[in-house]
Amino acid sequence: MFEKRIGIKELNNKVMSAESAAEMILPGMTVGCSGFTTAGFPKEVPMAIARLGKAKGLTLITPASTGAELDGALAKAGLIARRYSFQSNADMRRSINKGEIAFSDLHLSQVPKYIDSGFLGTMDYAIVECCGITKDCGIVPMASLGASNSLVKYAKKVILEINTTCPESILGMHDVYDAPYGSSIPINHPGDRIGTFVIPCTPDKIAAIVFTDKIGSTPSFKAPDAVSSAIAQNIIKIFQQEVREGRLPENLAPLQSGVGAVGNAVFAGLKNAGFRHLTMYTEVVQDSSLQLVKDGILDMCSTTSLSLSEAGLKELYDNMDFYKEHVVIRPQDVSNHPEPIKRLGVIAINTAAEIDIYGNVNSTHATGSSIINGIGGSGDFSRNSRLSIFMTPSTGKDGNLSRIVPMVTHVDNCEHDVNIVVTEYGIADLRGTSPKERVEKIIENCAHPDYRPLLRAYYERALKNASGMHTPHDLETCFEMHTRFLKTGSMKP
Repeated sequence: MFEKRIGIKELNNKVMSAESAAEMILPGMTVGCSGFTTAGFPKEVPMAIARLGKAKGLTLITPASTGAELDGALAKAGLIARRYSFQSNADMRRSINKGEIAFSDLHLSQVPKYIDSGFLGTMDYAIVECCGITKDCGIVPMASLGASNSLVKYAKKVILEINTTCPESILGMHDVYDAPYGSSIPINHPGDRIGTFVIPCTPDKIAAIVFTDKIGSTPSFKAPDAVSSAIAQNIIKIFQQEVREGRLPENLAPLQSGVGAVGNAVFAGLKNAGFRHLTMYTEVVQDSSLQLVKDGILDMCSTTSLSLSEAGLKELYDNMDFYKEHVVIRPQDVSNHPEPIKRLGVIAINTAAEIDIYGNVNSTHATGSSIINGIGGSGDFSRNSRLSIFMTPSTGKDGNLSRIVPMVTHVDNCEHDVNIVVTEYGIADLRGTSPKERVEKIIENCAHPDYRPLLRAYYERALKNASGMHTPHDLETCFEMHTRFLKTGSMKP
């Protein structure tokens, strides 16, 4: 299938240096780059674009966040004018919050369709990291797919980065499917395959091929601490209770989890909880999930990205034939599509930046004004899941910031899409409750003890001053804790 990673001899004359490929990117262009978290994003060409420093005013579209070699390099070089659709790089975030980059945060399920529909502009180039090119000019993705198929389809020209660290045996792990409007997604089990192994392309569309052997940025996962372990145990208690009550089968339902240390701890905690034959229908698989596959606890993982540490990548690459039987990588408008999420009855587990006493969730902003990362797929899953869980440590900033607040400073997932709130202190099951009943559960079960008196005092004030008693708020003081934090560095009096 491959001959030196390029299955079409005529394309050998397109092989060039990253600098030569970077010269093609001109000021004001719209450029799409592959990548979803730290998996599958190009490195050599973006770094060369940054070094050249000529292509100012770029619009950058990526399926999700990428690494320092892409987002970080271009942001530090001051070349980005507009950015879609999710980011997690400190340099990119800093430029966005300074107002230097116009950032549009999108539900990740919507990104491919926004590309398809032209809402993000005409794409001049797509820069896509891949494992190689088949003899039929099929592009073999890396350990993520995201919106790469849409980038290739709708870009005028494509620059490929062939990464030789990825074994060619990854061919067969992907399920590339174009999800058209008005059609059902025929997935009835997380392991169902409905597409092809490769991204279709035509030789004339490929403008350049650059080889690399860089692994690039990879996440590192700390061992679960006391807080994340307690949150994980509380979520396992929910699962066990749902099974006892007959609301979930013994192997639960397909699981989804957001990216991060707490989500990683939750899946690590499943190992000793006695659950077997689990499945995932998610957007990201992390090291702990791969370990559950290896241990025979997770039977199947459907995802759009494998966001793995360097050790996790080595485990995947060294045992590719085994993992291909248990992992399928889909486009993000399939992995995050409302229809299969609803049909499969997915359990959604996502992390909040803050949660208010009525159950509204802020996932994206610090004190209402500064973007953190973005909404990612949390809205895709929470709104369509069988069970929607939001988790957060009860405090941040060394205890000076309460994650449970009177009113969130930004709403990403409203109370209607939040079934259960979990912190290290406990569980607030909000199903079937009125707004005022939610207040009692969230404060008593989830807030840190240091902040419960403040939250109770606020609620008592709201009961006296609110214009209505369905969802009582005191509009004069609902952000008092936040404004105190901005002034003094602590929400505590």
